[in-house]
Amino acid sequence: MNLISNPFSKHPSDVQQALVRRENLPTTRLVRLRRHMLTVPIGTFLVLFAATALLLLFINRHDEPVKNAYVVIVNHDHATQTVPSREPTVGLLLKKLDIKLNEGDVVEPAMDSAINQDDFRINVFRAVPVQVVDNGKVSFTFSAATTSRSIATQAGITTYAEDKLNTQPITNFVSQGAIGEQVVISRSIPINFNLYGTLTATRTHAKTVGELVAEKGVKLAKNDQISPASETLLTPGLPVFVSRNGTKLENVTEPIAMPKQIVQDATLAIGTGAVRQAGSPGEQITTYETQLVNNLPVGRKVVQTVITKPAVTQIEVQGTSLTGIKGNMALAGISPSDYTYVDYIVSHESGWCPTKAQGQYGACPAYSGSVPSGGGYGLCQSTPPSKMASAGADWATSPITQLRWCAGYAQSRYGSWAAAYNHWLSSHNW
Repeated sequence: MNLISNPFSKHPSDVQQALVRRENLPTTRLVRLRRHMLTVPIGTFLVLFAATALLLLFINRHDEPVKNAYVVIVNHDHATQTVPSREPTVGLLLKKLDIKLNEGDVVEPAMDSAINQDDFRINVFRAVPVQVVDNGKVSFTFSAATTSRSIATQAGITTYAEDKLNTQPITNFVSQGAIGEQVVISRSIPINFNLYGTLTATRTHAKTVGELVAEKGVKLAKNDQISPASETLLTPGLPVFVSRNGTKLENVTEPIAMPKQIVQDATLAIGTGAVRQAGSPGEQITTYETQLVNNLPVGRKVVQTVITKPAVTQIEVQGTSLTGIKGNMALAGISPSDYTYVDYIVSHESGWCPTKAQGQYGACPAYSGSVPSGGGYGLCQSTPPSKMASAGADWATSPITQLRWCAGYAQSRYGSWAAAYNHWLSSHNW
């Protein structure tokens, strides 16, 4: 007992300190554990908070607008895609957007069309299966074209003006072996037609020589002769002669201008368009009879005009949407407070058509590659047109460049767009 108790009794302070250290040891560990337990959730909370903030920032971030870009609306695959773009042409933009074109797909406007205004509109029409029956021969193709001739052209089939083409729906999948549409081509046959000494190659659906003469509208006189006989059946390449004895006749071969059909489309921007069916000029022979007095020619009269090759109508689509080109006022630096004045003047001067020349009426024509040297031209009908070159090299086609020039003209001549507008109301010009 004494041996054990003596050391403690001799050094009470050491014992007390040892006991205190002994008692405090678990308390220190507990504090450390408590601190560790608090650190983990706090750190986790901070990490999660930062991650959430970054995620919300990413979701709600606003990308910087693409500078010097046009807003382009692309309709494809039953969807509408609106994008800012600096691509110069339709084809380059579709490539950038990775919109792939398949066999027979149609793009309006054309792939090489320049993107030169806001709300520029592009339509991609996807091809559908089409059965082509060419004089009984059946083939298949894919096409989004809207006319029979265009479908045949897409399929690589050469047709002639006299050929008859008809599009009709497939009505019996089992018997016809196809779905979708069917284009039926009824071929004309080539004939060497000699009309009063003028030989021309023509084509026809007539069965006999007499039917050919009637089909071509030849007006036969009493002493006219037909060879071979009228009832002769026509065969490819058969020479047919119509001649007249005792009268001096003269034939003149003349071209027939290619007719155009314009289809207006509000899904395309004004100033843009596309060819939906390629046309071609025709040909005709006008026969003249020389009038003689004392065996001397004193004049001639038209006997008849025979169409030897009919013209094929070219079908063109032209955009009518004004939303984009009017939006170019902002890009041209025109103040929103002046939009009403600008719209009124430009609407009355050109109908918002950057390629319209003075005296042209109707739809906005496509740029022909040249500008008239005299008269008004463009959105504001600048006279002469070359004055707009001071605003930019692309003045002949760019609505923004033209509007910049118009703004400068309004300011220098009238002092403001409002003053220019008031002058227009009173004088109907500016």
